[in-house]
Amino acid sequence: MKKKERQKKIIHEVSINRKVSSSLLSEKLEVSEDTIRRDIHELDGKGLLTKVHGGAISTIQKLYHYNEDAIYNRDNKIQIAQKAISLIQDSMAIIMSGGTTNLMLAKLFPKDLKATIYTYSLPIAMQLTEHPLIETIFIGGKIHRNSMVTTGIDVIQYLSDIRADICFMGVSALNIEQGITDEGYEVSLVKKAMIKASEHIVYLATSNKLNEKLNFDVCSLKQIDTVVTDLDLDNPKLKEYVLAGVNLL
Repeated sequence: MKKKERQKKIIHEVSINRKVSSSLLSEKLEVSEDTIRRDIHELDGKGLLTKVHGGAISTIQKLYHYNEDAIYNRDNKIQIAQKAISLIQDSMAIIMSGGTTNLMLAKLFPKDLKATIYTYSLPIAMQLTEHPLIETIFIGGKIHRNSMVTTGIDVIQYLSDIRADICFMGVSALNIEQGITDEGYEVSLVKKAMIKASEHIVYLATSNKLNEKLNFDVCSLKQIDTVVTDLDLDNPKLKEYVLAGVNLL
């Protein structure tokens, strides 16, 4: 079977079943699992399916498929989420950015939490539908396929009309000199709009994001209200942030 035909069959299987294992595809198509893995990697690069541990899922199923394997640094993100939950009260208006740390936070919200939550992240909006007392408002706009978040002027304009009690923002990079930075220009603009729309900003940062710098500014160190990390406050990695007066949790 030629490569092009084999890959068509892989796409067909994934579109029908939503999730297919490499071993099953190997058996069905009578080729090695290594060949299937190479095909999946190539098709994932073209955006025709999504590569996951042990196989592939459809690009639609990607919205629902943030399982234990898909969340990197899962235990650290649980730790951050549990700390962040202590800042939430019933009836709050909340804004949430994208990212798997915020996704874990949404997953761990108490089931009896009453809140209105605005988000431009499709996976987080879907996760929040599992919480019966949370009113979820998804902010529409141009969708970034890789991160599954919306960006653009529509998102920024919508945020300009919101007055939220608290904002939980994922951090791509944080250091003493530049503050918080991001790799994408459009996402950085949306995050700036989130800051203006919120009374209190809580930045969720796994320790691997500390002392890093990316291309686009989000906010300076002085604009930071609270940073929640997976580290103990006496960790040496946090010393310069404590000395700079950053409120850490």
